Amino acid sequence: MSINEIKAPFQHQKIPLENMDDNKKKRAKNMSTTLKRIWSYLAREKAKLMLVILAVSLTSGLSLLGPYMVGMAIDDFIVTRELAGLGSLLIGLILIYLFHSLSMFLQNFWMIGIAQNTVKDLRESLFKQFHRLPISYFDKRQHGDLMSRLTNDIDNVNMVLNSSVIQIIASILTLVGTIVIMLILSPILTFVTMTIIPVMFLAMRWITRRTSRLYKMQQRDIGEVNGYVEEIISGQHVVKTYSQEEKVTKEFEQRNEQLKNTGFWAQVIAGFTPKVMNTLNFLSFALIAFVGGLLSIKTNLVTVGVIVIFTEYARQFTRPLNELSNQFNMLLSAIAGAERVFQVLDETEEEIDEKEAKSVSSMKGHVVFDDVAFAYEDTPILRQIHFSAKPGDTIAFVGHTGAGKTTIVNLISRFYDYDSGKITIDGMDIKEIKRSSLRKHMAFVLQDSFLFQGTVKDNIRYGKLDASDEEIIQAAKDANAHDFIKKLPNGYNTVLDQEGSGISQGQKQLLTIARAILAEPTILILDEATSNIDTITEIKIQDALKRLMRGRTSFVIAHRLNTIQEADKIIMLKNGEIIEQGNHEQLLQQKGQYYQLYKGQLFESAN
Repeated sequence: MSINEIKAPFQHQKIPLENMDDNKKKRAKNMSTTLKRIWSYLAREKAKLMLVILAVSLTSGLSLLGPYMVGMAIDDFIVTRELAGLGSLLIGLILIYLFHSLSMFLQNFWMIGIAQNTVKDLRESLFKQFHRLPISYFDKRQHGDLMSRLTNDIDNVNMVLNSSVIQIIASILTLVGTIVIMLILSPILTFVTMTIIPVMFLAMRWITRRTSRLYKMQQRDIGEVNGYVEEIISGQHVVKTYSQEEKVTKEFEQRNEQLKNTGFWAQVIAGFTPKVMNTLNFLSFALIAFVGGLLSIKTNLVTVGVIVIFTEYARQFTRPLNELSNQFNMLLSAIAGAERVFQVLDETEEEIDEKEAKSVSSMKGHVVFDDVAFAYEDTPILRQIHFSAKPGDTIAFVGHTGAGKTTIVNLISRFYDYDSGKITIDGMDIKEIKRSSLRKHMAFVLQDSFLFQGTVKDNIRYGKLDASDEEIIQAAKDANAHDFIKKLPNGYNTVLDQEGSGISQGQKQLLTIARAILAEPTILILDEATSNIDTITEIKIQDALKRLMRGRTSFVIAHRLNTIQEADKIIMLKNGEIIEQGNHEQLLQQKGQYYQLYKGQLFESAN
């Protein structure tokens, strides 16, 4: 089969298969680097690894000793009909295989422990890295693909560590031991057995050059399928609302077909390995039987027992090669998964706080933007943004989608860093404040309220982990959430899932407001917190927000202008620039774009 034949199933999907010879050095370098990094995790269990190696060595030695004793028995006891010696040999063989079984159990027991500890550390490293990455990283990637790296890819590594490490060590030791004993017994028969090695090498080289690339493609396609599934399940309401079930099903079928093709060809080509090895094994038996028979009959250089030993050792010789090739295919799959894990670990983390940055124990909340500009991936987003917010002020941002409203609040919280100008809080440049310290003085109430799986109490306590039950209840009362919480099946101990099943969107929003109240922030960021809420709940939310905003510097992203009429300052944005600012009355008197937008919304609500 040619490489063009392998490409054929993918060509209609335009999956590139670069020339593997051109990428040979790069692939070898990546594989070597990945193995070294996996070893850095394994090396934490050096003591247990030494025990595993000792147990594997004992197992390999005993597996070699058994066939040798059987061959010797043929020459020394069976041919000479010495039954007493044959009985002693039988007892010896029983003891050998008992110790063999015991050492196999111990090596597996220890290796499983090493593997579980290693993948636990790797999984923790990846999870911690997720929290060190900037928000922009998650904005550009499917969450399902990231989840796949934490689950499927690490599971591949786990599978290989559980089984392949022992197999590889045992195969190498068995191979070396077999060659040594074969050379001692008969160099001629050893040479005959070795004639199959070049054929094995060429066959394995052909197979592994293709499976390496295909396994990487398979892991990539698994990540894409998981990412798409996660996206569609999360957006199931939208899919059903717009009756797009057929469309998303076809798109999934395309991705699933692509994964099927890559998986099919990876497994098919990898499946050549045992077939090739079995064929070569049979060829080796035939050669040993023929040459050994001639030597025994015509020269007496070998005995019948030696021929029996060689036929068994020929199997011992090809079996490690067969196992090595099979394990190598599994190793390629694990390396492909590990590379995807290390790709995330190598991503640029959220910028480290500047050396002069320090923690701030308290804030007043005086925020100033001084000619701030920001570009995202070379695309200008904000230009010459200049405004100030005194402690306790409410600043509202309005403007069409893409005007830069969300970007401004992301700069305040340092989810992104501005390119030029200056942002200060209480006269201190925010780059002089540690990010963790800065965000401790902030709270967010977003349009899409997010709840964690757990009790109502735990979800509110997320704003202040050391809060007492009394503080949680008071925060819920201030957020107008206490009454509906008491009506839940188990009150504050009612368990909610991530989607907040069993409570309404408005009730979820009240819980997030209670969480923000409990955090006691100095700076508050609200992103259209009352959108898509029924009128009665909206009144409760507005009342809770007024309590929350009292005495705090608040930044409000607003789409409905009637919710921000009491703001101290309203900033109208367009294409990343401030085109108008002032309070509600001042902007209406200017009769500019804010005036037009306000009148337009009044007209819409009237109709």
